[in-house]
Parts: sequence; C-alpha cells; structure tokens
Amino acid sequence: MDDHMILDLFFERQESAIVETRHKYGLRLQRTAMNILHSHEDAEECVSDTLFKAWETIPPSRPVYFGAYLAKITRNFSINRWEAKGAAKRGGGEMDLLLDELEACIAAPGGPEEAYEAALVTEAINAFLSTINQTARVAFVLRYFHGESIRAISERFRVSESKLKSILFRTRKKLGAYLEKEGIQL
Repeated sequence: MDDHMILDLFFERQESAIVETRHKYGLRLQRTAMNILHSHEDAEECVSDTLFKAWETIPPSRPVYFGAYLAKITRNFSINRWEAKGAAKRGGGEMDLLLDELEACIAAPGGPEEAYEAALVTEAINAFLSTINQTARVAFVLRYFHGESIRAISERFRVSESKLKSILFRTRKKLGAYLEKEGIQL
C-alpha cells in the first residue's frame, strides 16, 4: 500500500491505517529506535508511541514525506527515552559519541526562544545535504539521524571503517563551514 492510500485511511479514521503503517514502516522505525536505545522493549514502545502520535496528528496534517515524518517522531521519542534512562547504562555511550561528533558544528537549543534558530539550523542542514554527494549524504543521515553504527554503515557501503570515519569527518567540517557561511552562529 502506498503512502497516499495509508494517509487516506488516517483521514477516514480507519484503524487499519495503523496496521498498514506498522506493516510498511515498522521495521525501519524499530531499527532507528534500537540504534539509539539498544533495547527491544524500549524500541517497540517508541514505535507504538510513534503510531499513536501519527494517529493524533493525522489529520489535520498530511505529511508529504510520510516515512521521514514517522522516522523523526520515532527518533525524538527514542532520544527522550534515552535521556530519561541515562546514557551510562544504555548502549555503551554510542548516543554520547554521536552527539559529541556533531557538537562542534551544531549548538543544541537551550530554550523556547531558540526554537526559531533551531528551525533555521535544520533548514540549513537540509540545504547543505543537498549539496554533497549521495554517499556522504546517506552516510551522514544514517549516522546522525538514524544512529547507525560506523561498522553497519561501512558494511553497507563496503568501505573500511576508517574510510567511513574520514567521510563523516570531512562532511562535518564542510557542514561547519557551510553553517558559518550562512551566518548561523555555532
């Protein structure tokens, strides 16, 4: 079933929308949550929370990129759960490592007054990603959005871990320069 048909089910308030969404996106959402939480139970709960949130927000919203919409919700639920549980006992500090890698080029928002700035940063990052080659873009998104491990991404691209680390390092440096050029304070 394609996304438009699933979204139509949401708009008709048919519970089969949840079933179809889980069927189409469940494994992808589960993997995103697992990469952050390293717990099957917590990941499954985040996926369930995502489906409930989709049920609450569709309608009125009709996401253009339904899969990305769901992935973002899952990622946010997963990060919130990870923060609540404490990084020390979850995933060997992998999430800390991800955040540390990006810290040099992206400042975390600290309050509601910075929400506008965070939206500008998000828009700039999306614009930046459209300027780089597909390999770097996909590796960056897998690492910093989906939380994939270096090993998993390097296996996917059939490159060494050191080459992938180099690609990610150069991409982060380019991102930092791009954000500075756009006038975004780091």
